[in-house]
Amino acid sequence: MYVISSGVVEGVIADRFGKRGEQFGPGEVPTYSLPLQICEPPQGTQSYALVLEDRDAFAVTPGFSWIHWTAANLQRDFLEENESVSARDFVQGVNSWISESLPLEDCIGYGGMAPPDCPHQYELRVYALDCLLPLEQGFLYGELYRAMEGHLLDSCVLKGWYRA
Repeated sequence: MYVISSGVVEGVIADRFGKRGEQFGPGEVPTYSLPLQICEPPQGTQSYALVLEDRDAFAVTPGFSWIHWTAANLQRDFLEENESVSARDFVQGVNSWISESLPLEDCIGYGGMAPPDCPHQYELRVYALDCLLPLEQGFLYGELYRAMEGHLLDSCVLKGWYRA
């Protein structure tokens, strides 16, 4: 299994998916989400989950990586650009923008890239699962991983850099 995105070209994430884009939510959080295509999933895949994480954020946060997007119960192998805002056929979790004192409901879904100090590398991890997960809109990061236990068929990662 592997994942590709037309929003990541030669290892670089296009400006429109982060702080140099044109779509923002409360708190000026970038909300225009990456497209993706999941290729060659394992037999028996019933759903996908995804996590978009910035581990380079550890140096500029109070010691944690930054979760930009979590989603679960995706039952198709693609997402178009900006589907975090419009799609209703999968659930999305809370992103790390909640640490900026934004209301929980404003931190569900895609919260794009905004590295403050230098280019950061982002990892989009996709998980193939043998079931739908018992998660609801607004689930927490840890809830996703607990729900996936014993249901993982395969996983893959796509990495990309976004400039400061």
